[in-house]
Amino acid sequence: MERQVVIKKLRRELRNEQQLLGISTSSGMIARQATHGGADFVMALNSGYFRQMGRSSLAGFLPFENSNETVFNFSSRELLPLLKGIPVIFGLNATDPSIDVSQFIQKIKSGGFSGVNNYPTVGLIDGQFKEALFEEGTTYQMEIDAIAEAHRQNLFTIAFVFDERQAKEMTRVGADVICFHCGLTSGGELGAKKVLSLDAVIAEAKRIFSKSREVRKNVITMIYGGPVKDVIDIRYVYNHLPELDGYIGGSTFDRITPAEVVIEKAEKFKKPKEIVENNLMAKMLDGIEKHYDYVEFVKKYIKQNYSAEIQLEDLAQVAHISSSYLSTLFKEKTGTSFTDYLIKYRLNQAVQLLTSRPSLKLKEIASFVGYQDYAQFNKIFKKHMGMSPSEYKGQNT
Repeated sequence: MERQVVIKKLRRELRNEQQLLGISTSSGMIARQATHGGADFVMALNSGYFRQMGRSSLAGFLPFENSNETVFNFSSRELLPLLKGIPVIFGLNATDPSIDVSQFIQKIKSGGFSGVNNYPTVGLIDGQFKEALFEEGTTYQMEIDAIAEAHRQNLFTIAFVFDERQAKEMTRVGADVICFHCGLTSGGELGAKKVLSLDAVIAEAKRIFSKSREVRKNVITMIYGGPVKDVIDIRYVYNHLPELDGYIGGSTFDRITPAEVVIEKAEKFKKPKEIVENNLMAKMLDGIEKHYDYVEFVKKYIKQNYSAEIQLEDLAQVAHISSSYLSTLFKEKTGTSFTDYLIKYRLNQAVQLLTSRPSLKLKEIASFVGYQDYAQFNKIFKKHMGMSPSEYKGQNT
């Protein structure tokens, strides 16, 4: 599909007030079902190949296989024959010393790909390894040059960027899409910390997109990875980042397999604002004050997250009030401090486990109720219950 046709297709979606959706995968089945669900384009990245093998996305940065050959081969077999009329974007390892980039881009174009993306990217590498790469000339500038060359050859281009300077340079050389790569998709952050991490992504994306649009006002803007992994996450980002045009998902789609699930998930990511969610996380992202009074929110949050670390400061930040005000309000309405309430709730859960599941080890119970340090759990339990956990267990089982 020609570059102008791809751009026209995407801009038509934007004019119709539709968010753009890209899918990164090496699986023909997932790609086909995702496009049935509304995905606008498919990205062929080497990490998708390794995810289908049950490996981490990080495998795409290790010398297991030749990245460019791998992407070309699986795309030619799995993606291009199935996706007629759907743009397939080639993830180009622009720092590969064994290729002539200009000639290889010609090969990409003649192979039937609609565009090029800079992946794997040195933008995801930091520390001493990054310094060593830069010293021997393997730099992000090589990726900028590759996107410029793909643009000269009239291929559609999606540039992964990590800061404002990169965004400005990629826009200047003609990138059609500036995609803020938020890092590898993370599933570990929950609750209040998840909201705060999304806010950090939004703040950085605003700066990056602003720099890009200083160069070209109509550049298409998207995000990829990081803490954005669910529909409620992207809906929150869209609500707070109106300049965002779309989202690209990789492991979000690659790690699910039933066809109807892929289609349903793609439809939700394509129209996230139409999805109604009832869980606490969705309501937190939507705005605490719309659904709870502040004290009820804290109590419900503790009920659902007592096994994880909970900081009043994080909850106050999510609720957009000061921690001192939330602390005072909580004590006024419950008659106890936030810390004492949390301790008592956790100890009640511990007591239930001690009596109902005597086979559990005491350290396991401590971890289940939010205490990773058993000595701390033992001390708090003894202070409030008048005996140690082992003594309580001995008397009640």
